[in-house]
Amino acid sequence: MKVGVPKEIKAHEYRVGLTPGAVREYVAAGHRVMIETNAGAGIGATDDDYRAAGATILDSAGEIFSSSEMIVKVKEPQPSEWSQLRESQILFTYLHLAPDPEQAKGLLKSGCTAIAYETVTDAHGGLPLLAPMSEVAGRLAIEAAGSALKRSAGGRGLLIGGVPGVQPARIVVIGGGVVGTHAARMAVGLGAEVTIIDRSIPRLRELDELFEGRVRTRFSTIESVEEEVFAADVVIGAVLVPGASAPKLVRRSMLSSMRKRAVIVDVAIDQGGCFETSHPTTHADPTYEVDGIIHYCVANMPGAVPLTSSQALNNATLPFGLALANKGFSAVLESPHLRAGLNVHRGRLTYKAVAESLGLPFSPIEQAAA
Repeated sequence: MKVGVPKEIKAHEYRVGLTPGAVREYVAAGHRVMIETNAGAGIGATDDDYRAAGATILDSAGEIFSSSEMIVKVKEPQPSEWSQLRESQILFTYLHLAPDPEQAKGLLKSGCTAIAYETVTDAHGGLPLLAPMSEVAGRLAIEAAGSALKRSAGGRGLLIGGVPGVQPARIVVIGGGVVGTHAARMAVGLGAEVTIIDRSIPRLRELDELFEGRVRTRFSTIESVEEEVFAADVVIGAVLVPGASAPKLVRRSMLSSMRKRAVIVDVAIDQGGCFETSHPTTHADPTYEVDGIIHYCVANMPGAVPLTSSQALNNATLPFGLALANKGFSAVLESPHLRAGLNVHRGRLTYKAVAESLGLPFSPIEQAAA
């Protein structure tokens, strides 16, 4: 199969769909890989590195899209990209369609087959292609919070871990999944006082055992969320509903009761965010203030550490990408895990949670593939 990797064009996105190491695997499996020139610059991979791995270097994204049977990316396609997709072409990338109706319409109009990293599953019911970036984002969330807490950045002027004789920051993590767990791990390591809120009692038990009493766990109710948020110096939004828009758990009316210049980090912003006052920001201008609360809502947090992120992502996507390259759409029909990743096919939405979030018709894969 002809596999193409365009350079990412979203603001401050430095990751790359295939690393040179991954390209070697595709080429060894008999596929032709085409890389847009300088696509790997953000991770320090030169065109010569890709040539040595067996790739062909093309001069423009237009050449990549026009000559490839499968496009492998990192972030969701931008308008100039989805307009170049065509019927029978496979797109394999993060999509996050639920809060993005324009992208959804663009993909539907193209007739392409779009498989979303964030909804591909594994044998354990997990989300193996979302997990590595969730790990990175969870850890980065605490770094971001530490920077935003500085008085020079508009925050409370608080050091996360405190010093002897001075209280550390109080950090509340809403959501005990992959993002929340890794955020809590970093926060605890820095010496913060950490609480994790989640709706799953079994998960709370797991977290209690994992952290051996170093974090507090609370079952998520309106009351517990309010109590913890109002007392927090930092609130990390780490709630995930696979494929769907994130629930709004902190309303604007609650901000006035929070500590002034406290920090909100909304890691769920790719799915619309779990704070009512969230809107996407960029690494160039990551924060803004609403009612005295500092908001950090960068929509591609792992893009700040592209070398780590690209390697971790490629480790996870490689077997699925090779399956698609080897068998084409048949791989989707044969694998329940790739079926779960299918969001758009031949002008139809094939992921129910996305269709419901967008208020558009849903087509089961059997109907869409008929």
